[in-house]
Amino acid sequence: MKKLWYNFFKFYISTGLFFYTKKIKITGKENIPKKGAVLFTVNHPNGLIDPLMVATNTPRITHYLVRAAVFKKPIVKKFLATLNLMPIYRIRDGVKELSKNTQVFNDCFEILNQQQALMIFPEGSHDRKRTVRPLSKGFTRILFGALEHYPELKINVIPVGVTYQNASQFPSKIAIHFGKPILANAHYDKNKLNESISLLKEKVASQLRELSVHIPLDKNYQNTLQNLNLNNVDFTEVSKVNKMIKTGKILKSSNTFNFAKVFYILLIINSFAPWIVWKLMAKKVDEIEFVDTFRFGIGISIFPLFYCIQTYIVYQLYGTQIAGIYFVVSLLIALLYSKLSTTPTE
Repeated sequence: MKKLWYNFFKFYISTGLFFYTKKIKITGKENIPKKGAVLFTVNHPNGLIDPLMVATNTPRITHYLVRAAVFKKPIVKKFLATLNLMPIYRIRDGVKELSKNTQVFNDCFEILNQQQALMIFPEGSHDRKRTVRPLSKGFTRILFGALEHYPELKINVIPVGVTYQNASQFPSKIAIHFGKPILANAHYDKNKLNESISLLKEKVASQLRELSVHIPLDKNYQNTLQNLNLNNVDFTEVSKVNKMIKTGKILKSSNTFNFAKVFYILLIINSFAPWIVWKLMAKKVDEIEFVDTFRFGIGISIFPLFYCIQTYIVYQLYGTQIAGIYFVVSLLIALLYSKLSTTPTE
């Protein structure tokens, strides 16, 4: 029953993302093992929408480690648990809370031993900077802990790079790159644990710097980012952009006319009430990394509910045929706007 619910929710989120995004480019999907224990290590440029992006584009049923703050309300905690989300506690959650990670890690060991997939964000927090930040050793603790408990277990680590053209823009283009499998067993020596941790962290970080746009976080970071934005580069062309960063030769992309403006006007007129709800809620979003998450949440809940209510009203006034036409046209307006819009850089 839980698997059925998970797959239904995955399908619903996938459909929502199809309407919400201009384009999601997927590469390296063939690198994902169809069977066996897998740990996806993902960079974290956005909010809770990051795991949704990755999970809906992998064939594996996946368990996720996300920050504990979202589990505070009991009803939310129960709902997230049905979707295989687990809390990971950090110092900012309180020193006393850290002890809860022991049970969480034990659960992770069992998940991997059952030949399932697990997802973690080794940077430890979300940040819009276009750089791969230093990785925490939490993911190595899970991997090596599992291998200590189950020495015969084989675990593949799949680094995953997520890159947004503009993380707070609707609609946006996204690139998701699945990297080459790294066999954790080959990098584990319990007699040289610190060396094993450092080696595996660097292996994963090295791939992440290739799988996502990476501007070294030095004194030139801001100038490099500004030049890329001014030249309107397509950040979802990850390898090309990383080459520009390394060589310093930034190629300007052509500006295209936004044909979707008329659909935007129609979308607002047809969705005025939920649009107002979003505008009011947007003012209360404290972290820019969560703008996309909350907007998507409203997009897959309040907007379709509003369309259904309006369709029912049209049905009562004009009958089934007109109501059906109205509903289809409403969806087409939303779809055409998201697919025809141009996505500016940040």
